[in-house]
Amino acid sequence: MIAALIRAVSALADPPLRRVIASSLALAVLSFAALWLGVAYALHDRVHLGWAPLNWLVELLGAGTVLALSWLLFPAVATLFMGLFLGRVAAAIEAVDYPGRGPARPQPLGETLAVTLRLMLLTILLNLLVLPVYLLAPGLNVFVFLGLNGYLFGREYFEVVALRRLDASATRSARQRFGGRIFAGGVVIAVLFAVPLVNLIAPVVATAFMVHLFEALLRSETPALAS
Repeated sequence: MIAALIRAVSALADPPLRRVIASSLALAVLSFAALWLGVAYALHDRVHLGWAPLNWLVELLGAGTVLALSWLLFPAVATLFMGLFLGRVAAAIEAVDYPGRGPARPQPLGETLAVTLRLMLLTILLNLLVLPVYLLAPGLNVFVFLGLNGYLFGREYFEVVALRRLDASATRSARQRFGGRIFAGGVVIAVLFAVPLVNLIAPVVATAFMVHLFEALLRSETPALAS
């Protein structure tokens, strides 16, 4: 798995990915800015306590809350907006590292959007539900974040990659059979999204990483993935 991550990071310098990375970076920055402004607007001027110093303290805490929520929700929102680029990332990795692969399975746009949107909403909802743990349980919150998002990101990025080669039924079967390794891969992706600045290119690295993981699973038990 470490080798797959190293190969994914190394691929960022490949010419086929440079334009995708530039487009993804621009979209990631815009996504984060829009998310930050949206959260800030939702929380702005919601509390007036009648005492200037206390209002100032509340505004300061509010600014921290805006930043924390934006950082927490960014992975789901960024992945949704970058969905159109992730297929190009997977195709570029396959062309360089797996040139013998045939053309990818034609994917209806509705299928791609449905998978991405469903998992984005699930990611936002579950992270908001465990927000008290993130805020009130130092130490434990790290494991909750990695466990919850490891599952969600592993599932999401595995489906992004696997649906290029398998239909929905075979993808679901493969995800269940290799759940442990997909979860471990998802934890790696969650760590990427947790690191500032790195999270801007995390969707690209995560997709490349999952392509290598998927191909390793394909080679290990081809009949299981072909069923």
